Amino acid sequence: MQFKHVTLDIDGPVAILRMDHQEVMNAVSMDMLAGLADALDVIDEKRAEVRCVVLTGAGRAFCTGANLQGRDKPTTGRSNAGAALETGFHPFLRRIRNLHCPLVTAVNGPAAGAGMSFALMGDMILMARSAYFLQAFRRIGLVPDCGSTWLLPRLVGKARAIELSLMGERLPAEKALEWGLVNRVHDDAVLMDEAMKLAHELANGPTIALSLIRRLYWESPENSFEDQLNLEFQSQRIAGAAEDFREGVTAFLEKRPAQFKGR
Repeated sequence: MQFKHVTLDIDGPVAILRMDHQEVMNAVSMDMLAGLADALDVIDEKRAEVRCVVLTGAGRAFCTGANLQGRDKPTTGRSNAGAALETGFHPFLRRIRNLHCPLVTAVNGPAAGAGMSFALMGDMILMARSAYFLQAFRRIGLVPDCGSTWLLPRLVGKARAIELSLMGERLPAEKALEWGLVNRVHDDAVLMDEAMKLAHELANGPTIALSLIRRLYWESPENSFEDQLNLEFQSQRIAGAAEDFREGVTAFLEKRPAQFKGR
């Protein structure tokens, strides 16, 4: 399926969402954000079938941040550089945050600015060996956005987060793995194969429980210990009432692989 600078393919229980504006290395425009919203609408409509989503970029880049081409040059007057955040970027980030199933991000090339934030939204983050992250904002006199000042300190600590943002230097894939920003690094040629293999493994799992797991970890940084205990209790009740729990226990007792249905 084709949308504005976005393609969506469905491979069984896995949806592959590609940012696809290769002329600008998949830089994000309002058109692309509209395309992403339309694609997510389709995924929502097929939520009973789609049990994992892979987010990646077409061509040689993942996403190089906001598309600055075609914009008027800033004038000496007051500029509302953040206007697109609340109207376009933030709604997309919120929808990804509240996705009904696991999200795998396959970082196939440069992920800069907002593109780095998009990549870090993944529950499992896979990166091509030649890819890199870049907090590019300081290069054009802006501050980090799209949630990066929330995500980065929690993932790599304040010192590394602020260094990435103040210095604006590239972070290669292997260093990102060493810092714990990504889960796995693969050779470029096999990245998508590995991402799809992982996505299908997740899609064939107990996806009600997996969805609850991603919610628990999203909520955890802001919760007190007591709040998190209560959320675990509520989540366990939901998971325990699902058919997949009964199947998992039965399969364990019968010493066979479980056949989860996402119900």
